[in-house]
Amino acid sequence: MKFYISTSGIKKVTISSSGKGAPATASRRVSSRTFLPVVLVLGILLPFLFVRIAFLVLESATACSSTIDCIGWRFFRGSDSSLLRDELTRALAEATEGNVNNEEVNDSFNELVKDMTSKRQDLKAFAFKTKAMLSRMEQKVQSARQRESIYWHLASHGVPKSVHCLCLKLAEEYAVNAVARSRLPPPEYVSRLSDPSFHHLVLLTDNVLAASVAVSSTVQNSANPEKLVFHIVTDKKTYTPMHAWFAINSIKSAAVEVKGLHQYDWSQDVNVGVKEMLEIHRLIWSYYYNNLKEQDFEYNGEPKRYLEALSPSCLSLMNHLRIYIPELFPDLNKIVFLDDDTVVQRDISPLWDLDLEGKVIGAVNSLCGNDCCPGRKYKDYLNFSYPIISSNFDPDRCAWLYGMNVFDLEAWRGSNITASYRHWLKLSLQAGLALWYPGVIAPSLMAFEGHVHPIGPSFHVDGLGYRNPEVDRELLEAATVIHFSGPAKPWLEIALPEVRVLWNKHVNSSNKFIKKCRIMG
Repeated sequence: MKFYISTSGIKKVTISSSGKGAPATASRRVSSRTFLPVVLVLGILLPFLFVRIAFLVLESATACSSTIDCIGWRFFRGSDSSLLRDELTRALAEATEGNVNNEEVNDSFNELVKDMTSKRQDLKAFAFKTKAMLSRMEQKVQSARQRESIYWHLASHGVPKSVHCLCLKLAEEYAVNAVARSRLPPPEYVSRLSDPSFHHLVLLTDNVLAASVAVSSTVQNSANPEKLVFHIVTDKKTYTPMHAWFAINSIKSAAVEVKGLHQYDWSQDVNVGVKEMLEIHRLIWSYYYNNLKEQDFEYNGEPKRYLEALSPSCLSLMNHLRIYIPELFPDLNKIVFLDDDTVVQRDISPLWDLDLEGKVIGAVNSLCGNDCCPGRKYKDYLNFSYPIISSNFDPDRCAWLYGMNVFDLEAWRGSNITASYRHWLKLSLQAGLALWYPGVIAPSLMAFEGHVHPIGPSFHVDGLGYRNPEVDRELLEAATVIHFSGPAKPWLEIALPEVRVLWNKHVNSSNKFIKKCRIMG
């Protein structure tokens, strides 16, 4: 028998049979139309058949005593992927309910594959090892997020070099320049300081740059700037640079008074009350900070509550003195209070025309009706596990916003708000310092209970100092006052650029001290 393949290609195969002295008995031809489809089909089926056999060998390695018998049984009975799916489902269900061995956790997927193939383990072992590896990875990711959040908050505690430089330059200017020491306000404006026909604004701050932005933005957007009177109270160390700034950069239309705490002559009762207040707030801060430190700064639950313990504002004298505003300004009856991290975008004159209906404080309470809150609720500030808290307050009640408020000081003096504030501080001390989370807002919510008059939501939009402020763009642009409450103050590098620009445009970038200290507005 001989095979002949033509040189022009595999077009035909001639099979002939011949012998010496014998005639050919048969001749058959196989055409390419029959040969090629057979080759293609075999080329497709054979790899699948190989993979199928290999899969069955691996699957039956631990389940059958005889691999050949198991392969034959599964192969001829038509086993398909549903069998593997059922076994994998059972293995995952057992892994979900069972406990994992954290001592035998693979650090990577490659190690897991190597471990499974070298020890020839079954699907159940694979499920448990995968669960252990994913659990460890989740813990690492969560820990990294918590650490990153801690570091982000810590970054908000420092004073930027440029801001510190500004204070030093202004203090030096106060010492050598008589203009920087000139009287504030000028003699012709002194009568305005207690005149009720003017619009009085109060800032308690030790930040010169922040105060300059709050004042300048208010004046620029005021319909009647000549009616504005600013009362800025600061501490002793900041008094000279604060005075120098507003003396050199005088505002011709408005009156600005800068006063240091060392210039007040308070009664013994007020002095004792302030010292007790600061000491108790310091103890509350230490309580939460030490608890967080003992946990190696690994917290469980709502991060914002615990990270408040790291905020320097919890210990700031200027921050806590707002409860003593009636004592700071005994000659004033109605004021607008501004935090130093605010920017005024609209004319705020209508605030003095508001009728508080006998209440002490006017504050934004809700942005969208009774079913939602602009910021947090009472349960975000107070510890409702204590009966004295749960019996007096509603945990789901919206907390009013602090930072831009209208105060009727005459009504305040006729109330027991300050005494109530001090009473709650003492109760917190007696209860182990855990009645509320650190900060000035929690005791203020309790002290002003029943004395708050809600004002329009467009007057005050806060929360711009957090990473992802949930503020509608239209509401932000329409707001009278925007408030950078939160760790990311606009003068810090961690501030969100999208909202920081709203603050930067009010920085006096042409000022020589701003230029020298490289404060970028």
